[in-house]
Amino acid sequence: MSTTNPPTRRAYVETYGCQMNISDGELMEGVLAAEGYEIVGSPEEADVVLVNTCAIREHAEQRVLGRVGQLSALKRERPDVVIGVTGCMAQRMGEDLLGNGGQVDLFMGPDGYRSLPQALRSLGAPASRAPMSPPPAKRTRQLAVLDLNLVENYQGLEQRRKDGPSAWVPIQRGCDHRCTFCIVPYVRGPEKNRSADEILREIRGLAETGVSAVTLLGQTVNSYRWEEWSFPRLLREVARVDGIRRVFYTSPHPNDVTPELVEVMASEPAVCEMLHLPAQSGSNRTLKRMLRRYTVESFLEKVELVRSAIPDIALTTDVIVGFPGETEEEFQATLDLMRTVRFDDAYTYKYSAREGTPATRLPQEDFLDPDEAQARLSTLIDVSRGIQAEINQGEVGRAEEVLVEKEARSDGHVLGRTRRNKVVAFPGPIEWTGTYRTVVLERTTGATFVGSEVHDPVLAETV
Repeated sequence: MSTTNPPTRRAYVETYGCQMNISDGELMEGVLAAEGYEIVGSPEEADVVLVNTCAIREHAEQRVLGRVGQLSALKRERPDVVIGVTGCMAQRMGEDLLGNGGQVDLFMGPDGYRSLPQALRSLGAPASRAPMSPPPAKRTRQLAVLDLNLVENYQGLEQRRKDGPSAWVPIQRGCDHRCTFCIVPYVRGPEKNRSADEILREIRGLAETGVSAVTLLGQTVNSYRWEEWSFPRLLREVARVDGIRRVFYTSPHPNDVTPELVEVMASEPAVCEMLHLPAQSGSNRTLKRMLRRYTVESFLEKVELVRSAIPDIALTTDVIVGFPGETEEEFQATLDLMRTVRFDDAYTYKYSAREGTPATRLPQEDFLDPDEAQARLSTLIDVSRGIQAEINQGEVGRAEEVLVEKEARSDGHVLGRTRRNKVVAFPGPIEWTGTYRTVVLERTTGATFVGSEVHDPVLAETV
């Protein structure tokens, strides 16, 4: 008697938002691959389509809603396809979106991914790997998996990473801060840290596959603690893993930038000369209303602490304008902070009200006119880009070690990053991906560089 294996089920994960979401997308792909799913490159090829979402700003949610509307055409053509919305937006809006005409079968928050195969079986989408329990006799029409789990940090699960020399390694989920503008604690729950032993085991495994650059990932990554492990201790041990040449981390909280942490950054050769330090505002009154727990003065002390130990460090930041109650004088103070610190890059945002966050309960008269908030954002972007262009223009002529990551848009060029996380395009074959090249920065577009490989062995050795 012959047996026939069931056809392979196929899944597609489409991710929006931050690097934590990208990491979660890789986690979901890993969970599905372990259950026998083939991960495909487009929704048209898939039996299961998961839209992995962000809830930080309203614009991001509107993009996702539009995308789900597009995917509804796929469901009309193939009624059996399972469409799911996962991530932060699903956690925030899932219950409200149930019964939306059947466009979406599954809503799953960031703590539900371990149960993804079980949820799909409930929806009539069994995996292909045998032996496998049969689908339920009665298919669930819609399913919401939205419980926050106070201990779920996905220990023991493997991500399905893209090929390449770099990897994001989540060490922490959730956040214990309650910044009044931020939805993260409400959609990802409190801070949950992974075991240091498992993190190091994962990074050693990555190094064995050829990964040489890792970024430690967490909502407030430098607040990490696990038993007797602090973040500086973990960072030092990661930097000493054989095969790891570059270590970054994001996104830290300024309050946890300590002398101990800076000493590790300055003394460990693998820890790169780059730090993302979110300022959010240059006004003490606004920072207090944001519940950021530091002042402009203490923030500047952190900047001085870092730069005194690592003079060549590249600093980047996050800034929000138009926070409720922000005056023109306070906005100008933010511009002053930008000009004082001179960040190498800045991620700039206009305040976006998120239902359920404390800032939405501020007096209605405090909320800025949208046109005024947009004008402030435009001004901030101009100041930030002007500073970035000046800094990068001053770096033209430097020789830098570049890790080649992928093919560039220009024919015959590759794209890579320096230790200070500056993007460089230069002539070279795609076969260089994963290798380190010494490159002279010849010109800049303002945000990125164009260069050429150094062939002088003496100069290359000094870099």
